[in-house]
Amino acid sequence: MRKFILMSIFILILDQATKLLVTSYIPYESYIEISSFFKLVNFHNTGAAFSFLHNAGGWQRYFLIFITLIAVVWIIFMLMKNKHMPIISLSLLLILGGALGNLIDRIRLGYVIDFIYLHINGWYWPAFNIADSAICVGAGLLIYDMYRRKNYV
Repeated sequence: MRKFILMSIFILILDQATKLLVTSYIPYESYIEISSFFKLVNFHNTGAAFSFLHNAGGWQRYFLIFITLIAVVWIIFMLMKNKHMPIISLSLLLILGGALGNLIDRIRLGYVIDFIYLHINGWYWPAFNIADSAICVGAGLLIYDMYRRKNYV
């Protein structure tokens, strides 16, 4: 369990460090083209996933902080309940590290810094960050574990 907790802390630190680097070297709404399908950008997301609620007038900041705090408490409760289940623990700690990374941005800045921008031809995936990636991988592992247990129980 300690390894998983350290991984969660590592995700949080990596997320914050990469966001600091991006804001130090890339001006807001600018980019560095890495390849034909990958850009490093400096975007500010005042909303939730995929910029949901980004034009809501400001109240969404406090709403999303509140929801994230509830999620963090729930994740900690679920970790204690499932501490002997390694895939679930790993999943929850990935989600926790990502949620805390974005929560720090939202409290400190009022928005989340997104900097990974993928595209193929005219198809663009919304910009995201390390925290978002950890949350998605954690959610994917939870889905995998539910599927695995459903088929083997």
